[in-house]
Amino acid sequence: MRAVAFRQHGGPQALEVMDLPIPQPKAREVRVKVKAVALNHLDVWTRKGWPGLKLSFPHVLGSDVAGVIDAAGAEVDDLPVGTEVVVNPGLSCGACERCLKGEDNLCKGYRIIGEHLAGGYAEYLCVPRQNVLPKPQALSFAEAACLPLTFLTAWTMLVRRAQLQAGETVLVHAAGSGVGSAGVQIAKLLGATVFATASTDAKLQKAKALGADELINYTTHDFVDEVKQRTQRRMVDVVFEHVGASTFEKSVACLPYGGRLVTCGATTGHAVSLDLRVLFYKRISLLGSTMGSKGDLFRILKLVDEGRLKPVLNCTLPLTQAAQAHQLLEDRKTFGNVVLTV
Repeated sequence: MRAVAFRQHGGPQALEVMDLPIPQPKAREVRVKVKAVALNHLDVWTRKGWPGLKLSFPHVLGSDVAGVIDAAGAEVDDLPVGTEVVVNPGLSCGACERCLKGEDNLCKGYRIIGEHLAGGYAEYLCVPRQNVLPKPQALSFAEAACLPLTFLTAWTMLVRRAQLQAGETVLVHAAGSGVGSAGVQIAKLLGATVFATASTDAKLQKAKALGADELINYTTHDFVDEVKQRTQRRMVDVVFEHVGASTFEKSVACLPYGGRLVTCGATTGHAVSLDLRVLFYKRISLLGSTMGSKGDLFRILKLVDEGRLKPVLNCTLPLTQAAQAHQLLEDRKTFGNVVLTV
């Protein structure tokens, strides 16, 4: 099969088009013929590598996949060939206490397709039966590929970790990113007032179309000052963080007494500073989050079917242009998801 993979960590130029063996499904697996795969910053981090990351090379990236069932293992009899599906990229043991409580993303053996093992930058992908869900019928494959990792991550951050409530205020950083654009929509669905930041006014207008109430261009305005002024110094109940070092300290400054900050990433760096006196005196909560439970993706897809949440597709490129797609992501010139078509 044709795939895009890398043999060593590096820049976008490390990605190569190559021929790899077609994977064969195990007894409880299905094989998906990939139609579209969305990019995430996780792809960029994995390509670059970090201390302790161990991969089998060549490594195939790609967590967010939409396609059709191409083959099924001997113990799978409920998914006919040709069924249109989206792939939940989170893998867990399925037998531990966490998994059986519906907290599979807290399983000690938790792994993500495309990060820890081969992903969807390829014509075929084998995954466990429990990791595929029906594709929303009204969506194209490219649109459907925008959903799993980004929306499940944002949902878990706001619903499960921060427990955002109707009537509260939330600051969503980098609203033009995949997870940011999902965060804006989910926060509005929950009945919150949304403050959105982005690097351009054009991106902010798109965030407004998704439901953002207050728009802050962080390249021309200090977002802490803007939050203070626009809330009459009440600040925001929740900060939706995924930018990292360049925003973290100011994000903490946007919280009132009892405020919550939830983060899923560190795009601009992982080393941050925190005054512990602020943490305990203001009784703020700092919450980490990665992906979410398999069960929650069913709810998200139902809301998509109902038109209450929608994928944000920026553009599509053919699989062979994966390096160019990575560069688009790193340049931060997009709003929403960049998707590779296969």
